[in-house]
Amino acid sequence: MGNSGLKQHYETAAKTGVLQLSERKLKELPLEVFNLSDNLRNLDLSKNKIRCIPDEINRLKHLKQLNLSANCITNLPDSLFSVKKLEMLNISSNAIASLPQHIANLSNLKQVYLNNNKFKDFPVQLLGLNNLEVVDLSNNKITGIPEGMTNFYAAELNLSQNEISSLSEDLHLAPKLKILRLEENCLSLDAIRPSLLRDSKIHTINLDGNLFETKQLALLEGYNEYIERYTAMKKKMF
Repeated sequence: MGNSGLKQHYETAAKTGVLQLSERKLKELPLEVFNLSDNLRNLDLSKNKIRCIPDEINRLKHLKQLNLSANCITNLPDSLFSVKKLEMLNISSNAIASLPQHIANLSNLKQVYLNNNKFKDFPVQLLGLNNLEVVDLSNNKITGIPEGMTNFYAAELNLSQNEISSLSEDLHLAPKLKILRLEENCLSLDAIRPSLLRDSKIHTINLDGNLFETKQLALLEGYNEYIERYTAMKKKMF
């Protein structure tokens, strides 16, 4: 597993707590990574050929950011969910179809990137994670948003480029949701509930590339209330 060409990276990481091993043609995690368990906070293993994450990942107790994007991963080990300080998990561009229930243990998780995977169902395991800020599930095969969104706490949800045709009745009750991206799905105009436009906290909803013209939203009940939130958000920005 050793790679003498990476020695300088390990030495630097021992001082900085940041280890960058992107695009190194790695097929597995080098054992040297675990020697950094006392202070490693940021681990980037993106753009490699890693197929599985070893159970020893739970030794990285101080890890806050883990980037495993663009690998060949199909499953996440339960041991990963013992890394309680993790705030950012990027497993985009892999072959993952579902999340283990134990992801609920990652109570500090703020950003989750699951785009470009093989999800067919919305991962309800994310419900209840109350520090979530951003969830990216774009470019999967998800067909609908399930009930239970009253327990979805992210402020931004990206579900663009899926196969979504239905939205849950309680989506408007997601307590912090402000940005909802639904471009290039299979939504009809009547799938957009008045409550979503009228009663939610959403100030930006992107719906281009669905089964209706975006300008038709103006015909829906609640559209005026949505535009008020959108305009107020724009004024704050300038």
